[in-house]
Amino acid sequence: MRIEFLGTGTSTGVPMIGCNCPVCLSQNPQDQRLRTSILIHSPNASIVVDTTPDFRYQMLRSKTTQLSAVLFTHAHKDHIAGLDDIRAFNFFSGKAMDVFANASTEEAIRRDFYYAFSDAKYPGTPDIQLHTIDDTPFFINDLSVTPIKVMHHRMPVLGFRIADFTYITDANFIDQSELEKIKGSKVLVLNALRKEKHLSHFTLQEALDIAALTGVPEVYFTHISHQLGLHADINQQLPSHVQLAYDGLTIRL
Repeated sequence: MRIEFLGTGTSTGVPMIGCNCPVCLSQNPQDQRLRTSILIHSPNASIVVDTTPDFRYQMLRSKTTQLSAVLFTHAHKDHIAGLDDIRAFNFFSGKAMDVFANASTEEAIRRDFYYAFSDAKYPGTPDIQLHTIDDTPFFINDLSVTPIKVMHHRMPVLGFRIADFTYITDANFIDQSELEKIKGSKVLVLNALRKEKHLSHFTLQEALDIAALTGVPEVYFTHISHQLGLHADINQQLPSHVQLAYDGLTIRL
């Protein structure tokens, strides 16, 4: 299995218009982040987790020509806004795109992309096959997916464990029962917004504490704000088994 980080930033990530902080002025590509999303490849599937407003560019930049399914964490615009651009994959595959989301995210998708579900669809609109998920494990082709319920302030969000890989973004609380689902993973990806306290995201220290509780041996932080600091500086402050992710990073399991 191969995991590619399509984006590791936030809606207030980099570059910020008019911001003169060191991160926004940095020429290091690892400080230049699109909105948070990953691409997972297996022998029989290619899955994108979340279609950000940058989705089209992320697909072009990663040279992705085939996509089996879309998996959604939650319904915030920085995670669903690019869904319209799956129409290109409809064209090449000749079939609807399988989209997996919980009930609240499905409701938002049907509302925001209403034209894709019209009884009299206009030619060229996205062709979407929605699959409602909850906390029950399921398969996408050869990939076993276990949803992990986390909280994004008051909003339930889904993380996912796929084989030995666990991915969680937009969270600031994980119940002990859900932490148990993470244990035994070989790789954990977790959101770490900044050092200062935030209403709905883990801080850097909170993410480190959660990672320690899971005991996962290889950890990457994503959904990184420009407020966190320079990639190279922060990485030097982290334990040897923890790194900041960056756009284009690829890991294999």
